[in-house]
Amino acid sequence: MRIYTRTGDRGTTALATGERVSKTDLRLEAYGTADELNSFVGLLRSENMPNDDELQFIQNKLFNLGACLAGADGEWITADDVTRLEQSMDEMQADLEPMRGFILPGGNRRISLCHICRTVTRRLERIMVALQDQKMTQNLPSSTPSQDEAVLMQFVNRLSDFWFVLAEKMAKNDKITLFLWKK
Repeated sequence: MRIYTRTGDRGTTALATGERVSKTDLRLEAYGTADELNSFVGLLRSENMPNDDELQFIQNKLFNLGACLAGADGEWITADDVTRLEQSMDEMQADLEPMRGFILPGGNRRISLCHICRTVTRRLERIMVALQDQKMTQNLPSSTPSQDEAVLMQFVNRLSDFWFVLAEKMAKNDKITLFLWKK
């Protein structure tokens, strides 16, 4: 089977529904950003991460999110998935010191990759909000027919928090001093 189809040569692509849209469509920007994030998570996983099961779970959910954003029918992300992220963060935070200020990204490669994942997740969240705003202002139907869009937003919001907590946990595990922002 050939990987190329030539159907996108004129700047359009097909959504999961079969609808053809411009490659500048916000839905493509959203699921493309989810794919970009998934690639960074894959890079992070190659760094001997102790949370590999959790990172693999996140990669699968990001793929599900992309399918959902592309209009695939079904419930791709659930409230239980949001709860799982929250529980994972609670476990990691159990032995962390309280925050004393804004933390600058960096410290070592693993910590830096966590912060890259965090910032890409925040961009994904902004694109998803813009997509929701666009649907509301143009009175468009949901592009996720049977998926609760509020759960998608909750998942992505928790995921950005997850990366922050994971970065702190990695700093503690690796005995790295975090740098606080100074005015």
